[in-house]
Amino acid sequence: MDTLDAVNREIRDCRLCGLAKDRRYAVPGEGPSDARIMFIGEAPGYHEDQQGRPFVGAAGQFLESLLKGIGLSRRDVFICNVIKCRPPENRAPLPDELSLCRPYLDRQLTLIKPQVVITLGRFSMEIVFKGVSITKIHGIARKIDGVTYIPMFHPAAALHQPKYRSLIEEDFARIPAILAEIARLEAPPPPPAAPEPEPPQQLSLFN
Repeated sequence: MDTLDAVNREIRDCRLCGLAKDRRYAVPGEGPSDARIMFIGEAPGYHEDQQGRPFVGAAGQFLESLLKGIGLSRRDVFICNVIKCRPPENRAPLPDELSLCRPYLDRQLTLIKPQVVITLGRFSMEIVFKGVSITKIHGIARKIDGVTYIPMFHPAAALHQPKYRSLIEEDFARIPAILAEIARLEAPPPPPAAPEPEPPQQLSLFN
């Protein structure tokens, strides 16, 4: 039977593409195996490669502050990337790297079974939203095969272009309402009310 630990071990030992030869650590991801919310970024950066953990650099610090703003922490969510090894100089992932790494992500999604998947950045968005611009659909929740997906800008975008910071903060601020709506829709219907007892009938003295 497949397990998250097995996937993590395979990722750490993976040599399927050329990224393996230059990495220090592969970065499988981290978080509860039954997390309700899963964040998917694009690829590890320098700090992630050095530590083998996702989102531990400046973008990760911003992500943690965003989570705190909606009453969550890293311990409450599962965080990973589409690509599990750092591309040289943080370049964009190549098509063959994306295709070779995709089965790992698919297995993580199958095992964790999150209710909500938040994609961070263009490459992670494209796992479900293909051929569309992130500027047009960011922050809009869509349910696909029973899972609610919310595409968002990558937190790193806010570090390079301040205009994205407010957009990311606004999108994150919608998450609690989306979670509440999911809970409302998935709540079992209330049991039917018991019928009202019939009032006692007075017996007639005459038949």
